[in-house]
Amino acid sequence: MTDPSPASTNPTAPGSLRITETFFSIQGESTHAGLPCFFIRLAGCHLRCRYCDTEYAFKGGETRTIDDLLDETRRLPTKLVQVTGGEPLLQTRVHDLMSRLCDEGYEVLLETSGACDVSTCDPRIVRILDLKTPGSGESERNLWSNLDVLTTRDEVKFVICDRTDYEWARDVVRDRDLTSRCGVVLFSPAVAQPPGDEIPGLPALPPRDLVAWILDDRLTVRLQLQLHKFIWDPQTRGV
Repeated sequence: MTDPSPASTNPTAPGSLRITETFFSIQGESTHAGLPCFFIRLAGCHLRCRYCDTEYAFKGGETRTIDDLLDETRRLPTKLVQVTGGEPLLQTRVHDLMSRLCDEGYEVLLETSGACDVSTCDPRIVRILDLKTPGSGESERNLWSNLDVLTTRDEVKFVICDRTDYEWARDVVRDRDLTSRCGVVLFSPAVAQPPGDEIPGLPALPPRDLVAWILDDRLTVRLQLQLHKFIWDPQTRGV
């Protein structure tokens, strides 16, 4: 398998991005969970995490201008926007989109894998860094220097697949002093994911197991459940 490079994922048209989908829904994750939110999902990803639930965003996408995306955003009754993927930071023009959204008064959440440099992001953005656990199959791709630029505006997420993942994440939180570096640390139990074309799939981790481990270790992290997967079928797109 050949990983797409950042250059190859940039559309050729100036001021445009490759978009998998846009939709207006309830934010299912982060400290903004439960709030109405407009989602802009960019196409392309260079990782193949076992728990990925958006394999459809790996390739393809529709070329859309930043102006067009801003027009769509303005028509919606929310000031909360999440830019996600795929891996949105593979398309360098996403920085233009996010800065323009901030200029217009939107609160912008960026969900990124943690394998791309976040230091160049507009400081007004809330960066949600998804550090890859061993169970993801992609933990070697984490860019650890990203932790050095986090602020209390930012959030760090771990998707926990099993006890080994939990202990790894717990040690990262403690050794890297993550609870002081960022606003919140999120521990999310893996949801069952069927095999796809490029990922092997994954069984679910019962949330009660993760809760017990967190409490036993007196760990100051926030349990995160993906609300949208309780409201809709976990395989539903556009929610």
